[in-house]
Amino acid sequence: MTRKIEIEPVTRIEGHGKVTLVLGDDGRVAEARFNIIEFRGLEKSCEGRLFWEMPLFISRSCGICPVSHHLAAAKAGDAILGVQIPPTAKKLRELMHMGQVLQSHSLHFFHLASPDLLFGFDADPAKRNVVGLIAEKPDLALKGVMLRKFGQQVIEMLGEKRIHPVFAIPGGVNRALKPTQQEDILNRIDGVIADAQAGVSVIREYLENNREEASTFAAFPSGYLGLTDEDGNLDLYDGTLRMRNDKGAILEDKVDPKDYLSIIEERVEDWTYLKFPFYKKPGCPDGGMYRVGPLGRLNVVDRITTPLAGKEFKEFKKLSNTGIVEGSLYFHYARMIEALYAAERIKVLAEDELICSTDIWATSSKINEEGVGVLEAPRGTLFHHYWVDKSGMIKKVNLIVATGNNNAAMNRSVYEVAKKYVDGNNLTEGMLNRVEAAIRCYDPCLSCSTHALGQMPLLVQLVSPSGEILDTVKTA
Repeated sequence: MTRKIEIEPVTRIEGHGKVTLVLGDDGRVAEARFNIIEFRGLEKSCEGRLFWEMPLFISRSCGICPVSHHLAAAKAGDAILGVQIPPTAKKLRELMHMGQVLQSHSLHFFHLASPDLLFGFDADPAKRNVVGLIAEKPDLALKGVMLRKFGQQVIEMLGEKRIHPVFAIPGGVNRALKPTQQEDILNRIDGVIADAQAGVSVIREYLENNREEASTFAAFPSGYLGLTDEDGNLDLYDGTLRMRNDKGAILEDKVDPKDYLSIIEERVEDWTYLKFPFYKKPGCPDGGMYRVGPLGRLNVVDRITTPLAGKEFKEFKKLSNTGIVEGSLYFHYARMIEALYAAERIKVLAEDELICSTDIWATSSKINEEGVGVLEAPRGTLFHHYWVDKSGMIKKVNLIVATGNNNAAMNRSVYEVAKKYVDGNNLTEGMLNRVEAAIRCYDPCLSCSTHALGQMPLLVQLVSPSGEILDTVKTA
């Protein structure tokens, strides 16, 4: 008889998902799936809106990464208007973006992922959480809080609010940075950089002490996708697309983000609401599976330009003879290197002589039929593609969200970890926590990634106060 194990909900991630493990007769895992069980219909809800509404509307898709959607929508609007935004506007958008990267990476590493690493996968769940971290390591927990707080304050300076900011518009931004705000950033940024370095030290020490497990934990061949600048350096706000395979060979380089559909296609499965993007040309393992996000980016780029993160990146590259690091636990190392980079970039931008300029908006009377906005969200490459009519009303939207890009890889990670660690005849909580930890490596944001119905039935039930099901509607 087929036996199943369900892990529901998957904890310490953003959004709602579950894992289904199918056991063979010997009690070992024969099949594993990461089921995304929430449906939101985001692409369809954008139709009929005017494109200049999108930076505010689509940012409401998520409370964790609203800045990423806010800026990607604005970049798509720039393309529809056919404008190059003023240099100061671009710098201010990147400044907000670096605040988002810093706060998001800090939240995930210190409060969601580090309890597994610092206390152990088999530790008591009552201790293996952020409350336990505060009790056992208050100084480290405080650094995480302060890093996130600073990133959010940068967002608030520019966009009035820490969540769902009002700032980027098609053609630029709607307010300048005040000299007093610039001074405030510069007065605090060196301490922020030091705290980010401390986070890097924590994960580096863990990986050095657990090298064998780290190198094999959800380690498998895949492709890697990310943006680079024209010299192959890490660029989280702008750049062109690069794809490498599992051997480090470059499959695609300098692909204009507006041409993303020349290399990527999407498919759906009837057991999840999350789409499966894949590389549609030969060269990627496992049917075109690729990974994005911190590990994907550091496997794609040649260099990081800021001094401290750049030095740490060189140490990261020493982990593999090919320059490709496959173990999924190394997502956390890459994540903290990027947090350090974001802090350093905030300093560079705040010191720029143009950062307080009021030349922040370009006008246009043109409306192109479509526009694409792409950037590197904390979780990976984010695509916004809008088709509009002559009045600027949206006819069609395609969103490939960072977490969606990693969908196939997350499912593979769940399978690899479950196959290695889960014994259905002698089941322990720690075994299942390792499966969840494989997902947490990717820091998935399921709330904003589940927007395509595909073929999975949608079930709506009307339930009385007593629990009786009064009516049911189910799509085909």
